[in-house]
Amino acid sequence: MNLSSIEAWLAGFGIAPQLQGVLWAAVILVVTFVMAFVIWWVITVVEGKLRNNRNLWDDILIHAIRRPLYWYIWLLGLYFASEAGARFYELNLLNLNTLGLRFGFIVLLVWALLRFIKGAEELLVSSRIAEPMDYTTVSAIGKLARLSIFVIAGLVIIQNLGYSISGVLAFGGVGGIAIGFAAKDMLANFFGGAVVYMDKPFKVGEWVRSPDASIEGVVEHIGWRVTRIRTFELRPLYVPNSIFTTISVENPSRMMNRRIYEMVGVRYDDVEVIDPIVSDIRTMLEEHQEIDANQFLIVNFTAFNASSLDIMVYAFTHTREWGVYQQVKQDVMLRISSIIREHGAEVAFPTRTLHIAGDGQQALLGEGMAAEDEKPATTGEQSNG
Repeated sequence: MNLSSIEAWLAGFGIAPQLQGVLWAAVILVVTFVMAFVIWWVITVVEGKLRNNRNLWDDILIHAIRRPLYWYIWLLGLYFASEAGARFYELNLLNLNTLGLRFGFIVLLVWALLRFIKGAEELLVSSRIAEPMDYTTVSAIGKLARLSIFVIAGLVIIQNLGYSISGVLAFGGVGGIAIGFAAKDMLANFFGGAVVYMDKPFKVGEWVRSPDASIEGVVEHIGWRVTRIRTFELRPLYVPNSIFTTISVENPSRMMNRRIYEMVGVRYDDVEVIDPIVSDIRTMLEEHQEIDANQFLIVNFTAFNASSLDIMVYAFTHTREWGVYQQVKQDVMLRISSIIREHGAEVAFPTRTLHIAGDGQQALLGEGMAAEDEKPATTGEQSNG
């Protein structure tokens, strides 16, 4: 039994061709609904089974295609339903159905690929794999993959519209020069972002600062045009990527240790105990559990200052965390203060000593004052007398 015999059989019951078109479209949509439901149920069951195995990539794949495949079933159903209606109503759709099916398939395929890329990014930076990748690198690869998908999808759509891809590419080559001059700043930011992704001077979550610009904070996002940095005042700072190709960038998050560098002043009256104080401070630092004795360590009397004898304390802590470092530094400074007190000395503070003149100087000063008093009066003073 073919389609023509079915139509003739329905016509025998007095069903007009227009009504047959509606019936055929309704049947196709019902079948589509059943198939879509079955496909959704099957994929859900398969996805649940795959979660129990060790392969993580099949989970991402089945999750990526579930929704696009469901909607592709509906796309096919609508295509066949509209074809049935057009046949019975003798409509000329000018190949719109075919173009809609092709474009719909391209859109759903792009959607599935984007879902797969998103799942792959989440997997590669998660702890579910043995060696998670760096988030910045994964993000850069993901953005490049998305850009490639959109470009290829655009070229396929243009070809399906009847245009020559070679002509489009040739036009793009000529137009690209003009666009390059018009958008040079945007291109500079794009290539600056590429340099950041390749050289990796910093990554998301790291603390960065620049001695050449007012930039300091924690990196939140690295985009193709700008990088978002959260300052320590919790304000977002958006830095064009081209800036990073012209300035120096420090990355304190990658330091090996944190440095303690202080000048401790002792009174001039305590000069006799400077040497044992210096020795005890050095011993304390070498035995301190939070001080890295393998790094450069200096404790020396270095200068006669205006009101103090200065001792330089230079050491590195094991920790790199800023909060813990402040606690270690406080402990070190309090221990240094205790060592100074143990030797009967005191920490110096700004003072000034006033020397009073001796007896001989006072006698000379007195004679000078007397001679001043015995001077003859001036002409003006005599006339006044």
